[in-house]
Amino acid sequence: MASMNPELEATGEDSKAREPKPEFESSNTFTKCGLEKKCAAPETKVPGKCRKILVWIREKLFLIKKVVEDKWVQLQHSCGPDSERTKIYQIWPGKNVFFFGGRLICGPDPRGLLLTTSSIILSSWIFAVYIGDDLPNHSTLIITFSLILTLVVLGNMILVSTMDPGIIPRNEQACVEEVDTTKKCVKVNGVELKLKYCRICKIFRPPRSCHCAVCDNCVEKFDHHCPWIGQCVGLRNYRFYLMFMASALCFCIYLFAFSCRRMHQKLQDSGIGLLGVLRNCPETLALASFLFASIGFLGGLLSFHVYLIAINQTAYENFRQRYSGTRINPFDKGLLGNIKEVLFPPFQSSRVDFRAEVV
Repeated sequence: MASMNPELEATGEDSKAREPKPEFESSNTFTKCGLEKKCAAPETKVPGKCRKILVWIREKLFLIKKVVEDKWVQLQHSCGPDSERTKIYQIWPGKNVFFFGGRLICGPDPRGLLLTTSSIILSSWIFAVYIGDDLPNHSTLIITFSLILTLVVLGNMILVSTMDPGIIPRNEQACVEEVDTTKKCVKVNGVELKLKYCRICKIFRPPRSCHCAVCDNCVEKFDHHCPWIGQCVGLRNYRFYLMFMASALCFCIYLFAFSCRRMHQKLQDSGIGLLGVLRNCPETLALASFLFASIGFLGGLLSFHVYLIAINQTAYENFRQRYSGTRINPFDKGLLGNIKEVLFPPFQSSRVDFRAEVV
């Protein structure tokens, strides 16, 4: 029978193959698939979300970069075809750093300037957040005045650190071997002064000038190179340097007075000692300690410069003892004359036009 009906056998085998499997097997299969999907869901969805966020951030960063590059190109070409020409500040042999097309000139090392700026801003922020707001009376007025002092100090600091201190033009065409460096003198108020020859700048330096080794420039009426602002202090920015020190001293005294007042109130109200103040308001004690040290440093430095103004000397001349003993200071005009010369002189224009085109 089986051999006579092969088609029936084939259809019988096909029907067996088409028969559904037992329900428990299918349910187990679905259960396994469901568990696998549930287990796999967190592994696929979370990276997908993170990838989308990273792609979105990347697109935004590229967009910002493109906008900044376009703005920079527009700024470079805003002055027309003249902006493509070489300017003096672009090939200046000194170590200064120029910004805004040679309008601002800074020293080569910005670390001191950044440290000073951070100290001023951080002190003002701690005072406004932790101290000024905790005072019982007129806290808004106290904080407002502290912010005004902060802006004044920062403004004077930016002014003294970004202007030409009195750089003397170089003589690139002169040859050192052909110059007689021993036969040039000038008379100042009847006193003969020998002019020194600078072999780097190839010039005879005017009286009271010096070559700064940090900035690699000869500076007129050189006082010193201040590491706290990263700039030389000379003829053109000495007044602003004094204004910066005086405003910074007032700023520190103001913040220190109210910091001590707050610590005194804490001691009276709670009756705790110095360790208790350190535990309850450590930011006030830290700020007061920093301000105390700053007041001592700024007060001593400002007093020294007041003394130098009174005798009409620069810090470099005083350090080198140029007029000690029998040597007469030809620049001394008396107390009032010295104060007038140092604090109220006519404003000197820069001797080097760093924005001029190279001929």
